[in-house]
Amino acid sequence: MKTGIIGLPQVGKTSLFRILTKAHLAAQANPRDAHIGVAKVPDDRLDRLAALYNPKKLTHTSVEYVDLGAIGQDALKESAYIGHLRQVDALAHVVRVFEDPAVPLVAEIDPLRDIKNVEFDLMVSDLGQIEKRLERLEKDLKKMKTPELEKEFELLKRANAHLGSEKPLREMEMTPEDKKRLRGFMFLSEKPILYVLNIGESTELGKELDEAVSKYKLTEIAARPNAGATAICGKVEAELAEMSDADAAEFLSSYGLKESGLVRLIRTTYKLLGLISFFTAGEDECRAWQIPANTRAQEGAGAIHSDLQKHFIRAETIRWDQLLEAGSEANARAKGTLRLEGKDYIVQDGDVMHIRHSG
Repeated sequence: MKTGIIGLPQVGKTSLFRILTKAHLAAQANPRDAHIGVAKVPDDRLDRLAALYNPKKLTHTSVEYVDLGAIGQDALKESAYIGHLRQVDALAHVVRVFEDPAVPLVAEIDPLRDIKNVEFDLMVSDLGQIEKRLERLEKDLKKMKTPELEKEFELLKRANAHLGSEKPLREMEMTPEDKKRLRGFMFLSEKPILYVLNIGESTELGKELDEAVSKYKLTEIAARPNAGATAICGKVEAELAEMSDADAAEFLSSYGLKESGLVRLIRTTYKLLGLISFFTAGEDECRAWQIPANTRAQEGAGAIHSDLQKHFIRAETIRWDQLLEAGSEANARAKGTLRLEGKDYIVQDGDVMHIRHSG
């Protein structure tokens, strides 16, 4: 699952990508190139399970980020740029609210204006695509009417009207069949979006980060379908990235923070992508596995290995906190909190599972 980092010029987008993924980009890198990197998803639950088992190996899940050049009408006319943008599953729109004389402002700071402008560009791109397809469908339907073509025509007409009312496609009500029908178009305004406010450094940074979404009036748009918002301080995150874990913890506490904005950003991205984690735990390895929410146990087993899905019998399951409370699987089994689930069980975020199979 890929999340594309987008934004207007001078918002700290590429700096954020570097910090997130620890990627080293050449100074002369083409600003129109797409850069891909991977960020580990921090998970305190997995770390605490590892403290119980003391495994030889500890494996977190990850999120893939793609750094895309500054967005705008001109960029969206470039086939390479729009091709990269269409391939991502979600968008992280970095919005500048920091003041820094060393980083010139393109226009005065106004996060709602910037969000509206980028959203408009995405919708215009989708409208152009829909209008071309509708023209083609009209011609095809005159030659031969089929139920499939008629359904696509009606759906695209509805999408066209929705965009015409200046609402992105991520807010349009759609059935699973509708979503499947539109999947191949890879519409930009249909992608889930996370607004990332890049705020300035301050002595009360913890409070500033917590209040940024409401302070900059993003509460309403962040509550819309398939959207979210969070805040980071790129300058502080850059400093944290250079520190040891102990120094970073001390540095954060000096700002009244328990965790960095980056941790919240990764976690919010993960949630926006509709992903959850379940765990496998033992002396050899404690590991988090990434699956879509509402996944059945048998499909969840397939995330570990296809043979486990094929030969699935049962899943021994317990919540991570119940396992920690019990102190061991043997104790949990004795207390009755370790249970057997069948193939149709819906895996919950934070489940610890051991797959029984016939393979």
